[in-house]
Amino acid sequence: MPDPVIPNNTSLSLYVHWPFCLSKCPYCDFNSHVAGQIDADAWQAALITELAFMAEQADTLAQPPTGRFQLNSIFFGGGTPSLMPPQIAAAVIDKACGLFSLADDCEITAEMNPTSVEIAKLKQFADAGINRVSVGIQSLEPDGLSFLGREHSTDEALAALDAAQRHFGSVSADLIYGLPDQTTDNWSGQLDRILGFGLSHLSCYQLTIEPGTVFHTRARQGDILTADDDHVADLYLLTDERLTAAGLPGYEVSNYAQPGKESQHNLNYWRSGDWVAIGPGAHGRLSTQQGRLVMENRKSPEGWLADVSANGHGCQQQMVETHRQSFEDYWMMGLRLNDGVPWPDPAAFGGQGYRLNTRWLDMFLSEGWLEQTSTYLRATRQGRLRLNTILVHLLSDEDNELRDRVS
Repeated sequence: MPDPVIPNNTSLSLYVHWPFCLSKCPYCDFNSHVAGQIDADAWQAALITELAFMAEQADTLAQPPTGRFQLNSIFFGGGTPSLMPPQIAAAVIDKACGLFSLADDCEITAEMNPTSVEIAKLKQFADAGINRVSVGIQSLEPDGLSFLGREHSTDEALAALDAAQRHFGSVSADLIYGLPDQTTDNWSGQLDRILGFGLSHLSCYQLTIEPGTVFHTRARQGDILTADDDHVADLYLLTDERLTAAGLPGYEVSNYAQPGKESQHNLNYWRSGDWVAIGPGAHGRLSTQQGRLVMENRKSPEGWLADVSANGHGCQQQMVETHRQSFEDYWMMGLRLNDGVPWPDPAAFGGQGYRLNTRWLDMFLSEGWLEQTSTYLRATRQGRLRLNTILVHLLSDEDNELRDRVS
């Protein structure tokens, strides 16, 4: 099995965090902030400065030494990167070209929301070097958009998809399901409508209630904000079947794509690759001689700017993962993929002595929730419905007594 602690990589991904939004969505727990005027020159300078620092870190700490890294993907996330002045995106991409070797097919993605202001800037982002956009539609129903606190209308969502396809060769859209009182017919109709655009990629996320969000506060007060678990499972199975039949097979729990149009940036995360990250609250990972280095930036936009000005970077914390942490991350991320995890030995891990709980592994195989081939261990469709439960038990240090069968 490839060792996920110190992979023999010569490639990286770059994540760029733009933390600003028009408003804070009630379900969102990302590092996002509502801001008025920003100093575009200061932000551009800070991002460029931190990028140079992170490139130096990669060159200095990489194990094994690689020389000049190749960038396979760049991802502008947020927040709402489509609120960023396009010249900042252009400057970051240009600087990245000078610090790294960009792959010929380097995927350069920007997330966008479908408001009229952002739609008007699509050509400028394409001219800046963006070649893929991910459009935060979330719902094609007015009631759903209102419930989720979105700033755009259904008409704007449809216009954004149309405009994005004119400017970019690869377009993805996000949808959220599992809203309270959402019927199967409602969700099925939204899938039909989005499929009519012929997009190459869709991300369909189950609505979850995350700590620190407005929805979390409301849920603690007794509001019912999600559909029940059984109905959510039915909606997931419907999604998987419908999109697969339409030529967008699932390749990860929440992601579907035409073959060859999978998100290369996110695949790098799920395959335990390395990446550098810049911007407030951004997290990066680098494989080093000591293990996998985790770098976490300061979350506050103002604090991050001040840190970069003073130190050349906004990194607030660096720590080397234990081999146990890397082992767990490897399986937690890898089993999200429909292809699963490479395994000549299903329980081994890179010579570090860690093993899956083999009794639970055997049970999940017999239940049909996991399946094995000569080279991979993967979750089945039914297994992906129970992935959190499966991972808890596979990664447990408990003895091999199966107290209760999982249902």
